[in-house]
Amino acid sequence: MREQILSHLERLVAFDTRNPPRRIDEGGIFAYCASQLAGFDVRIRDHGAGSVSLFATRGTPRVVVNVHLDTVPSSPAWSADPHQLRVIGERAIGLGACDIKGAAAALLAVVQEVPGDIALLFTSDEEANDARGVAAFLAERHAFDAVLVAEPTLCEAVLAHRGISSVLLNFSGQAGHASGANAMLDSALHQAVRFSNGLLDRVDADRSLRFGGLTGLRLNIGRIEGGIKANMIAPTTELRFGFRPLPSQDIERLHADFRALLPVKERAVYQETFRGPSLPSGDVATAEERRLAARDLADALGLPIGNAVDFWTEASLFSQAGYDAIVFGPGDIGQAHTADEWVALEQLERAATHYAKVIQHGLG
Repeated sequence: MREQILSHLERLVAFDTRNPPRRIDEGGIFAYCASQLAGFDVRIRDHGAGSVSLFATRGTPRVVVNVHLDTVPSSPAWSADPHQLRVIGERAIGLGACDIKGAAAALLAVVQEVPGDIALLFTSDEEANDARGVAAFLAERHAFDAVLVAEPTLCEAVLAHRGISSVLLNFSGQAGHASGANAMLDSALHQAVRFSNGLLDRVDADRSLRFGGLTGLRLNIGRIEGGIKANMIAPTTELRFGFRPLPSQDIERLHADFRALLPVKERAVYQETFRGPSLPSGDVATAEERRLAARDLADALGLPIGNAVDFWTEASLFSQAGYDAIVFGPGDIGQAHTADEWVALEQLERAATHYAKVIQHGLG
């Protein structure tokens, strides 16, 4: 099936679905996918701002496979046109080939050859953390037993991953001459640095926590910007940080802990800008129960089980809504979001084999 997969992948990569700017509509890649789904009941919806979804069903499926068709922006480091698929040796190179148009190509090839009940949900907003397509699907409360979310997992079923939260902090100070004793307290930049030090120490305190093979709390201070020059007290400073908790950690509790570290609370505006739940979602007991249920599901579908991962996926949104959700797809996350992004041809063929088994055997 290699030839068919690569034919689809060539077409899918050629469509510009970079996000941002997410200039995507119901034509283009979605029209192409719809044209390849003979025998399916296909519905394409425009959710605004470049968010489009395609929901296709054949028969009375118990499993839905979700694939996002948007990609990250391309960088100047690409050695050739990122929207022209190149097959060199055992690699298919192109923007989105690994993350995750390769899975969409494999699915299109499989459903054209393998009869059986299956549902597909293609979306265009994963790379912008703006899950309008998934949210619209979940609002309709479809009755499925399982959801497979395509991300690069080396064709292994991932049952658990971290949550994610992003924070914007704005510190305000009092401008003045840096020679004054008040500079230590009035500087917004000093507040940001003191907070950052406390934040890093707080992360160290959770170093020994574990869940499903994951260890500790992950955190990154991504940006601190403020101040004017060395002899002026900084009146304002902006700080952005993100953290990735274990499924067993409470995001609200972590935010409360972080707010408690603010040097002068009345001089800081703390705003969460994005949140994604962990996989599986729920409290400690519920998360473990759902992880075990997902393991049974993977066994039933004949999927090899891999390790938990640190990156976030939209599978957690399905889990939060009550579905048994698994992350599964071709490719290595190490090749995603890179210049000259590639996926191994063997991975594409292996994914197609597993998708065919899912169609043929369902949950039996």
